[in-house]
Amino acid sequence: MVTDEQLSAIKGAKVLMVGAGGIGCELLKTLALSGFQDIHIIDMDTIEVSNLNRQFLFRQSHVGQSKAKVARDAILKVRPNINITPYHANVKDPDFNVDFFKEFSVVLNGLDNLDARRHVNRLCLAAGVPLVESGTTGFLGQVTVHVKGKTECYECQPKPAPKTYPVCTITSTPSKFVHCIVWAKDLLFAKLFGDKNQENDLNVRSTDSSGSSEHVEDVFEWKKDEDIEAYGKRVYDHVFGYNIEVALSNEDSWKNRNKPRPIYIKDVALTEVTQQNGDPDKTSVSGDPLSVSAMTILGLKNPQDVWGLAENSKVFLEALKLFFLKRAKEIGNLSFDKDDQLAVEFVTAAANIRAASFGIPLHSLFEAKGIAGNIVHAVATTNAIIAGLIVIEAIKVLQNNEKNYRMTYCLEHPARKMLLMPVEPFEPNKSCYVCSETPLWLEINTKRSKLRDLVEKIVKAKLGMNLPLIMHGSALLYEVGDDLEEDMVANYTANLEKVLAELPSPVTGGTILTVEDLQQELTCNINIKHREEFDEEKEPDGMVLSGWTQPVVSKNGDMSKENGASTSNTSQAVSVEAEEDDDIEMLPAVGAPAGKKRKLSEDSNFAGSDLPSVVDDSEAIAMLDENGERKKKRVQ
Repeated sequence: MVTDEQLSAIKGAKVLMVGAGGIGCELLKTLALSGFQDIHIIDMDTIEVSNLNRQFLFRQSHVGQSKAKVARDAILKVRPNINITPYHANVKDPDFNVDFFKEFSVVLNGLDNLDARRHVNRLCLAAGVPLVESGTTGFLGQVTVHVKGKTECYECQPKPAPKTYPVCTITSTPSKFVHCIVWAKDLLFAKLFGDKNQENDLNVRSTDSSGSSEHVEDVFEWKKDEDIEAYGKRVYDHVFGYNIEVALSNEDSWKNRNKPRPIYIKDVALTEVTQQNGDPDKTSVSGDPLSVSAMTILGLKNPQDVWGLAENSKVFLEALKLFFLKRAKEIGNLSFDKDDQLAVEFVTAAANIRAASFGIPLHSLFEAKGIAGNIVHAVATTNAIIAGLIVIEAIKVLQNNEKNYRMTYCLEHPARKMLLMPVEPFEPNKSCYVCSETPLWLEINTKRSKLRDLVEKIVKAKLGMNLPLIMHGSALLYEVGDDLEEDMVANYTANLEKVLAELPSPVTGGTILTVEDLQQELTCNINIKHREEFDEEKEPDGMVLSGWTQPVVSKNGDMSKENGASTSNTSQAVSVEAEEDDDIEMLPAVGAPAGKKRKLSEDSNFAGSDLPSVVDDSEAIAMLDENGERKKKRVQ
């Protein structure tokens, strides 16, 4: 029962919801029915058919429309007298800055990827606004509370590293469909539409018919006067035909495995695919460029159908053409996004054609999207439970009821008939580089690596900064922004291509770099250690970032990561991004940090041997006694 004090806190609150998907629909409903009067929603997605089974505010007629706006309209039919403000936008847009976040009493996350979660965490820290985080996957779920200076922030503990695969498997000997997806997403898509300056393991060159090495042609370079369909067929023949023939020439590779077959466009019966009649410019169901669709052009309506080779080939060629004709301005800056309809279509088709070549079963677009985005769809009831817990914690936060804050975990296999496991939040991790400003350490070859490598692989990919500024002492090495003078932009662009040790203010072993993101109001220091060699398989980036605690320097001078969590992928070279569906976050597997241990509620009665496996692997039960044994604690 809601008390008068709680009701007063609820009615006076201004709430920001980030995400209007599986959790978001349930959360908006629960907030409205609980008495909240002023709710703002940010979500960049449009509604898809696959959302309808669990995002109950949406109907078939809403497909292609803004999730935030449709969710608002649906709730106002039930609670017409409350204020709901929708934003069909990316939470990382400059408009949603620290001043914007300061307007709110509490922020509630129902996000779909790690990068956006980190961004919101940093804005909440800078604005001093409490954050309630959440995630679900299948029957599992979690709600965590993050209050600056009182509990750990979202980044106080490192998250699980993405699943990765060896380059040789991806490029030469795929045996699973996921290998084909990674090849299509991280190699082919990146080579065609991504940053041209980034290294890529695709074989991108071919010789002329005489075999002369003097006449080589970059098959991925589209010349403006070239017919786009001819260009698409040339790319197709190269990656699915010529490259497979080159692979077959190494007979030793196929002694103990089935040989792939080269596929050329002339051998595929494209006439079997019927293109719909109508205006070819009608390539999307909305004005959103992310909804431009090859499927719409080809009349392929059901994303759960498994296309044949001819259909996949036609989708591949049509999607490639649409990228160059409809989204030409984005080419060179694109990276795969599971919410980009055309990107998903292209990757699905490319992966399926490659799978057909290697004798791997083909998959539907729905299945391929799940693999590419590491998606495990949540169960609707789990979303409802988690949404209710978010609101409970939000009310505690609004009342400053610190002693009763709980991080709650929903378990798939309840122990002793428990469904929910509440634990006390940790105190802030004193060695967290985000909320405690602890320096990081970077091992890198300063004589070989360029500033671009550090910006792309470390500052953006590992540290999650969107608008970085990099300084060495008082020297500004790199900056991005719309207000920069042309000569400054030219200088910073030139710096990107310089080796670290040859920058105007040289970066060498012992250098301390200051890296700042003005939008996030986040600053951290990186201590540079020069290192000559790296293992190409285990350390593919050619650099190793260490944190959150200072690493130990061993006798031979190398940095040990025993006391620091490495943020590098140290086993394989091509990664599957840990990007989730609109309501997913896997429970992280970490040990207990410094500070207060988490405590189970008094009803838990957990003994170490009785814990289900998912609990042993989660941060919820990371409680060790002085002898390293698991111990039981109770919340009074």
